[in-house]
Amino acid sequence: MVSLVIPCRYVEQAKLLARVRASPQSVTYSELFNFCCDVFGDPRQHGTSHAVFKTPWPGDPRVNIQKSKGGKAKPYQVDQVLAAYDKLMKEADNG
Repeated sequence: MVSLVIPCRYVEQAKLLARVRASPQSVTYSELFNFCCDVFGDPRQHGTSHAVFKTPWPGDPRVNIQKSKGGKAKPYQVDQVLAAYDKLMKEADNG
């Protein structure tokens, strides 16, 4: 019998993804920031009002996130992060 061990961070990431997809307006900035670091790597800019993450596509595409009131992530930016993540996963599956 083969035992499959899934690292805890992937389980946490999957749970966060499910919650984010269900309710983008409830995501905190720190949750989205950590998710972006896991997926896209370290931000090329942070410590200001924005965090900017590089994506692997030609040109200069990037994911930009910033805090909204109450420490939440801006919902339209959550949608942009999800779109970039989905594109990345689709390319990984095809490549």
